Amino acid sequence: MSNTVTFFPNCKKCKTPVGAAVVGEPISLTLKFTRPQNPADVYLILTKDNEDPVGYAMNLVKDEDGEYTYSIAVKVTTPGLYFYHFEIHNEEQVYRVGSDVDLHALLGKGSDWQLTVTSDEYAPTVLDGGVMYEIMPDRFFVGGERKKTKAYATYREDWGGVPEFRADDSGKIRNEDFFGGNLKGIAKKLPYLKSLGVTCIYLTPIFEAHSNHKYDPGNYMRVDSDFGTEDDLKDLIKKAAKRGMKIIVDGVFSHTGDDSIYFNRAGNYDSLGAYNSVKSPYYDWYKFKNYPNEYECRYNIDIMPNTDCKNPRFDEFVAGTEGVIRHWTRMGLGGWRLDVCEELTDEFIAHCVRAAKKENPDAVMYGEVFMDASNMIVGGARRCFVTDGKLDSVTNYPFKEDILNFVRCGDANRLNNTVGFVINNYPKRAVDSLMNVLGNHDTARLMTVLGDSGEINSREDKATASVKNIKEAVKLVKMASALQYTLPGVPCVYYGDEVGMEGFEDPFNRKCYPWGGGNKDLLKWYKQLGKVRHNEKEIFAHGKYKSIDTENGIIFFKRKVNGDEVYVIVNNSGKAYSPKLDGEYTDLMTYTPFSGKVADKSVAIVKATSKTTFPVKKKRKVK
Repeated sequence: MSNTVTFFPNCKKCKTPVGAAVVGEPISLTLKFTRPQNPADVYLILTKDNEDPVGYAMNLVKDEDGEYTYSIAVKVTTPGLYFYHFEIHNEEQVYRVGSDVDLHALLGKGSDWQLTVTSDEYAPTVLDGGVMYEIMPDRFFVGGERKKTKAYATYREDWGGVPEFRADDSGKIRNEDFFGGNLKGIAKKLPYLKSLGVTCIYLTPIFEAHSNHKYDPGNYMRVDSDFGTEDDLKDLIKKAAKRGMKIIVDGVFSHTGDDSIYFNRAGNYDSLGAYNSVKSPYYDWYKFKNYPNEYECRYNIDIMPNTDCKNPRFDEFVAGTEGVIRHWTRMGLGGWRLDVCEELTDEFIAHCVRAAKKENPDAVMYGEVFMDASNMIVGGARRCFVTDGKLDSVTNYPFKEDILNFVRCGDANRLNNTVGFVINNYPKRAVDSLMNVLGNHDTARLMTVLGDSGEINSREDKATASVKNIKEAVKLVKMASALQYTLPGVPCVYYGDEVGMEGFEDPFNRKCYPWGGGNKDLLKWYKQLGKVRHNEKEIFAHGKYKSIDTENGIIFFKRKVNGDEVYVIVNNSGKAYSPKLDGEYTDLMTYTPFSGKVADKSVAIVKATSKTTFPVKKKRKVK
């Protein structure tokens, strides 16, 4: 059968709407192919997840060029995940047209495309088009007099020293060394964050906990004394708002600390913890195997006992009217990032989202999800985290992995395919708000990942290692960050990446911000990326993505909204590249005329000169 078949779900000529659909919305699918004679029949085969497939006959139209178009419009009446392909029936046999050739969908569903159907209408978030910045408070900046309230803690005076990484006599790394960064310190550095174009500050946990990282919650209703007070948090929220910034915080609800008011294994709290008695009001929050010393815990680390988010009392404590989410959101928080969402039920997540939006309709709810958040398999069941009253969006690890892969290996097709499946599988709301990370508190530093630190054989080596090829590594960081800032979603910069901080995985990636130091050239680059996003906000907030060239180490695409376009070219080909562009263009990173060539290991972000708004230079006052 001599056919040239054309179907691409992210093209409006083939499918509308592009991406997820809303219940009851007409979904138009058009399949084109050319052949000498008509096939007998063409069908759309649509299957709801875990249900039987249904075939729909498509309608034939022949245009003047002899191209046959088969189209159909369907309405899906119930939300969920659907999968589809096409079948061409003729006298010879049945031919299948699926995603294995046209779109690398990573579905685990054979060669079907995915169709996500949600009951949610499109609603942009207040963070779209902005810049996020992740801060671990203890390591950012010390504001005012340090509070030293924990008897067991080591209060460090060597800002910038290597965090403690050696295990104690029991084989545990306690994370009990504190450098003194706090909420007042963050407030003092708001002008710096503003210079980066930051519109949202994402704080790792700030609530009372034993450790320096606070991912072992001790009391959800108190700001940790090392970071300050509730008034300090209110002050930070207020001062950030004046500079156009939202504050979102990490909500760690899949587990608590064993040294907490709820578990109280060490007896440090004046409470009847779950570890202390089966009559504790918190006993059924946890999953004991052999009471009291055997219980489910995060990563099998016994200092972080898992909670049971199906427990009604725990659910009410977190998401109820007087619960954790509403208590802190009504104080002015701009949203939350829910830690390890695969450990939380859909119902619990929905309750958290509802609680936050009851207090602040504009609150943005993110979730930590490591794979495709629309169809992830967890415990043998498929999960969708971004539809039907659940999360606004998620941590975008698929982009992270393939941006880094492109920068290291030049595989632009793989990155483009990943962008394609995310656009196809997620609601547009979730795509526009994606938390685009290249590094964070869980991963090695971006500079370390892309640089050469020499031979590493032990944790001792990691503690003292440094990147040898700084100049080359900076080029790679610039390429990666340009993609982070211009692909769909919101870039989330891990504190210090903008000045080239180095470090392998935890705790080496959690060093103190090097105030007065770092790579000034890289800092200038990040500041300009922030300006580009600010000046072209609508394009990067809601603009469509269209790939132009992904061959031979080049990724060349455009973002377009309402006739306004920005072109992005990242060259990892080994030689100069001349993109096919008609007319005169301005390089937005320098506001100089675009020469028409992009050097190897370089970036160009360009816009037609006739449509470019040039920044007004402020005149200096003569004293």
